[in-house]
Amino acid sequence: MRVTPELATTDNDRMKPSADLAAVEPVPHGRTARRLEWHHLPPAVRSMIEGRLGSPVVTAESQGAGFTPGFASRLTGAGGERLFVKAASKKAQRPFAETYAEEARKLRLLPSGLPAPELLWSHEDDLWVVLGFVCIDGDNPRRPWQAAELNACLDMLEVVADVLDPVPRGLDLHLITDDLPALVTGWDYVRNAHPDWPHLKEAAALARSYLDIPGQHRFVHSDVRDDNCLIETSGRALLCDWNWPALGPPWLDTLDLLASAYGDGVDVDGIIATRPLTKDVDPAHIDAAIAQLCGFMLKSRDRPESPTSPYIHVHARWYSEVCWSWLAHRRGWS
Repeated sequence: MRVTPELATTDNDRMKPSADLAAVEPVPHGRTARRLEWHHLPPAVRSMIEGRLGSPVVTAESQGAGFTPGFASRLTGAGGERLFVKAASKKAQRPFAETYAEEARKLRLLPSGLPAPELLWSHEDDLWVVLGFVCIDGDNPRRPWQAAELNACLDMLEVVADVLDPVPRGLDLHLITDDLPALVTGWDYVRNAHPDWPHLKEAAALARSYLDIPGQHRFVHSDVRDDNCLIETSGRALLCDWNWPALGPPWLDTLDLLASAYGDGVDVDGIIATRPLTKDVDPAHIDAAIAQLCGFMLKSRDRPESPTSPYIHVHARWYSEVCWSWLAHRRGWS
């Protein structure tokens, strides 16, 4: 496994959050989701899943990472068979059921060779959407980020960028700024809600300058976080949750992942200078992407609380502080 010099020499002090970021309420990694459990599924749905599995379910390990309320569990059958299953109710969880159905459609259009759990089957009826995946022996990366696991995830994103160039036909993707306009307009909200925010004009201008970055028609997963990555027992990383792909520069997913590493105290600017997807990117383009992510998270943290995702605001607050600290450091702002 390739280890960059910056990560290979990272000591314990550099892997710790800075004093400022340490004061921000941390995200309880691995415990952010409030999910349906196996016994919550209707008998007909459980029976259908067990039919696919080949025997009755004897253990169901609900996965606590993520921010959605859908069913997501590692299932083991009486004969030792295993599946990872996601499910959502069209009646009680319609937005999530729709994204699961769209994920299944997109996964069938993706080519082989991707570092991703294999979709084995999907089921959709008038009431439920259910997806069955190969059950992976592995876990989400540890936080704070560990050097080897971060490198494995960065390697994985480089494979994804290579395999999905050009973008497969039929995906019908849009620019990420079209799907999420608040990436560009988030600072307009900040201007109204927090007019005394330092360097407000400069940050807003940086975010808008993202629109002028060339090469924005490459595949972007757009939801790369530690809870959407799995580290296999072999050390290889896999990328999960292909619900929200979009178009953007090929280095954008790498930058999104590195934002969390910056918050954990990693020398991410040193990593950017060496990784294939980022080393030749104009630093102003990097700043523009950080600025737009910061504005997006500042707006997200002020939204009403979600009863189905109790930690989404903690997540948004932490990311907004991390992105602001990173941007201010790179721009030399006080």
